[in-house]
Amino acid sequence: MLQVVTDSSCDLPEELIKKHNIRVIPLTISIDDHSYLERVEITPEVFYEKMANSSNLPKTSQPAPAAFATAFRELSDAGQVICLTISSKLSGTYQSACLGRDLAGVDASVFDTLAGSLGHGLQVLRACKLGQAGCTAKEVVAELTEYRQRMKILILLNTLENIVKGGRLSKFQGALASILNIKLLLHNVEGAVELLEKVRGSKKFLRRVMETIHDFCPDMSVRDVGITDFLNPVGSEQIQQALREQNPPRSIITNSMGATMATYAGHGGMIISF
Repeated sequence: MLQVVTDSSCDLPEELIKKHNIRVIPLTISIDDHSYLERVEITPEVFYEKMANSSNLPKTSQPAPAAFATAFRELSDAGQVICLTISSKLSGTYQSACLGRDLAGVDASVFDTLAGSLGHGLQVLRACKLGQAGCTAKEVVAELTEYRQRMKILILLNTLENIVKGGRLSKFQGALASILNIKLLLHNVEGAVELLEKVRGSKKFLRRVMETIHDFCPDMSVRDVGITDFLNPVGSEQIQQALREQNPPRSIITNSMGATMATYAGHGGMIISF
C-alpha cells in the first residue's frame, strides 16, 4: 500500500487524516518569541487569539529534514512512500523533504503541490485514493501533475492588517482600505500568489468571487472544492450555499485555516480551492 506523507499546511480535517492514515509533518509557527508545532502544540483558535494580540506578524518555518527522514524510514517497509508539500514558492518545506529523502536513503517520491491549504490537501486526498486503487508512486505523481495544472485557488482577503504588519503596505494605506471597505481577491499562479482584483464592499466581493469561480470552471460537477476560513464561518457558508445553488460541485470539504496559511490571509480570510 502506498504510504502518504504531507505537511501541516494542507489544512485537512483530522477525521480525513485518520481515515486515510496520512503522516503529517508539522511546520513551526513563531509568535512573540514563542514557537509551536502547527496543529500539534497550538490549535488554529489559540493561534488566532495570539496573533490578534501581537503587534508582530508571526513567522513560519519548514520542518527539519530529519523529521521527514524519520517518517520516510518508518514507512518505507510498509510500501512505496510519496510526500506532498506546500508550494516551494511559499515555503522551504519541499526542499526540506527532498533533503530528508536523501538523508533517509530510501526511495521516496517528493511532490511539490504548488499550493497551500486545501489546494494542497485535495491533492493529498487524490494521492490517497489513487494509492488505495493500487497505483504506484510514479503513476500517482503523473496523475497529480495533471491535477495540479487544472486546479484553481482563490484567496479572499477580508482585511489588510497582516499585509501591513508584514511591511508590504503602509499603515495609512491599510487604514484607507479599511475605511473604503476594500477587499482583495488573489489567486494562485504556478505556486505563487498574485493579485487578481480589488473589490469595494462585501456583497460585491461575494458576487465577484462567484463570477470568477464560474469563469475559471463553468462546470463544477466533476470538481472537488476545499474551503478554509479564518474565523469566518458565515462567509464560508455563503460560498458553499452559492456553489450549491449556482454550480454544484462533486463535493465540498471545509475546515478552519491553519496557522501557516492564516498568517498570510488574516482575520476573516478564506481560501477556495477547486
